[in-house]
Amino acid sequence: MSARVFLSAFYVAAGIMLAGPSAAQQIESSYTDVDLDQCTVIQSDDFGSRWACSGLKGMPVMIAEGDLRMFVSYGLTSTTEKAAEQTLGPFNRLGDKIEWRVSNAEGSWKPFATILRFFTKREEGEPEGQVLVVTKIAPGATCHIAYVDALANPDPNGLARKAADTRAKDFDCAKDEPEYIGKFEAWER
Repeated sequence: MSARVFLSAFYVAAGIMLAGPSAAQQIESSYTDVDLDQCTVIQSDDFGSRWACSGLKGMPVMIAEGDLRMFVSYGLTSTTEKAAEQTLGPFNRLGDKIEWRVSNAEGSWKPFATILRFFTKREEGEPEGQVLVVTKIAPGATCHIAYVDALANPDPNGLARKAADTRAKDFDCAKDEPEYIGKFEAWER
């Protein structure tokens, strides 16, 4: 095989590999802090508070507290998304990191889901529960898609990432219910 033929075949193969579906989509994680001191209070009264925070690459993150429960939503329409009304049953508080699942499927890196640890109140004298809440991010369709008990499962982060990566794209916030992934003991369902 001549060098010219070899190089031509190499460039054709490289072009196919770069354009093919295996090279088209990658999924990775990025992280941002949850620090209400770095957020702007947009509403506060005797019943709760709401903060506007900056997330990955400046994406708006709305965090609210009411009745000792936390609510978190994402995007420019975060206050009107279903996630803005979703929380966990028990009293809870947030962990200090948001894991953003990002994909380059559309040609640039964009978040499509988040994973956030909620600490849940248990019976008096019992340690707090820990639940990873997986939230789909899409304009007009931002909502909880899965819950993973972080203390009852050996690899809760892996379970949460798998739920985000496999469920977010096709999850219908209007009709689908969040799934409890793996063993779940954080509270009575």
